[in-house]
Amino acid sequence: MELFKNPNFDFLGKKWPFIIGSAVLLAAGLISLGLKGGPAYGIDFKGGALITVRFVSPPPIDKIRAAISARIPGEVSVQEVTSGLNEVMIGTELRSEKELDAARATMIETLSANFGQPASGKVDLNNVGAAVLADRMRGPLQQAGVPLSEEQLQELMRAILSYRDTPPRSGLLTSIDELTAVPGVTPSVVSALKSEAYLSGFAIRNVEIVGPKVGAELRWKAIQATLLALAGMLVYIGFRFEFIYGFAAVLAVFHDTVITIGLFSLFDKPIDLTVVAALLTLVGYSMNDTIVVFDRIRENLRQGSRLPFAELVNSAINQTLSRTVMASGLTFLTALSLWIFGGPVLNGFAFALVVGILVGTYSSIFIASPILIFWHDFMKRRGSAPVAVVAPAAKKLAK
Repeated sequence: MELFKNPNFDFLGKKWPFIIGSAVLLAAGLISLGLKGGPAYGIDFKGGALITVRFVSPPPIDKIRAAISARIPGEVSVQEVTSGLNEVMIGTELRSEKELDAARATMIETLSANFGQPASGKVDLNNVGAAVLADRMRGPLQQAGVPLSEEQLQELMRAILSYRDTPPRSGLLTSIDELTAVPGVTPSVVSALKSEAYLSGFAIRNVEIVGPKVGAELRWKAIQATLLALAGMLVYIGFRFEFIYGFAAVLAVFHDTVITIGLFSLFDKPIDLTVVAALLTLVGYSMNDTIVVFDRIRENLRQGSRLPFAELVNSAINQTLSRTVMASGLTFLTALSLWIFGGPVLNGFAFALVVGILVGTYSSIFIASPILIFWHDFMKRRGSAPVAVVAPAAKKLAK
């Protein structure tokens, strides 16, 4: 599908505004990283404890932060989840393995004391596990005349908690009477539950604990994965085209990655495993976009084009314009939707995709291509042969 009929835009004539813009973004990002001592790592990389909590009503962020900070020394972050589920994410800073486990227990105890409205001697049905609930309900159900074998008791407790954890409740019951919708929950069972359980105003939805050693190891492996991906692509493109083409493509992708990380620093966004996944995705995406342009340059050279090299490169960009707009445009719209509607868990991943697609698309045109032209002109001034883009197999045929 051709969106443009014989386009003839002077892309390379407009390269300087984009090169200057890239230089400004690179400088701003690197300065921000330097002033902040590097990127802001998420729990995956720096270690810590992170608890996701859902509340019955809109959570009082300041009250939660004050209550947790009073019990746990050091930095405590409380981030509201903007998906309309009354959820917050509570995190602690880097600690030792023993301190992390203690911090998790302290956070849960503090939430129960301040927001749980505990009933004396009763178990919190919104935050209890199936085994504990079965042990608690075994005697009361027998006294209530509900004959259940051990297997039936365990199955009933699992069914109750499965109902609790299924949307739209998503872990938070507001009335024990709701459980009458669960098969096997009779009025006698409801009565026994009311005598032994209560419903707090919050539910622990998820608990993550990452030790400092594991975080450091994950961080190093993420750096290794990115560098190895770039090195592998340099080798492939150097073999498939010429080394200068591989160098230009890898430099453009490195440019995309640094700008994206710099923007994360400027906007104080943490980098976690999902962001690394997005960065690796963008490495491949941007490289593929660059290879499409390079391949068209090679085809034009093989056809014996007499155009000056700069015009030939500009022509190749125009010839691939429809493909670039369709591929990048549709991917960008998808990533933008994910960023807007995906919620905080996917925010970093989607933000990296949005930024990376924009930067990666223009870098293929205004960064990688000018590098080729610069090298071609440099070699021409030295009296060397112009840059060739003939694959090894084609070179052998030429001989």
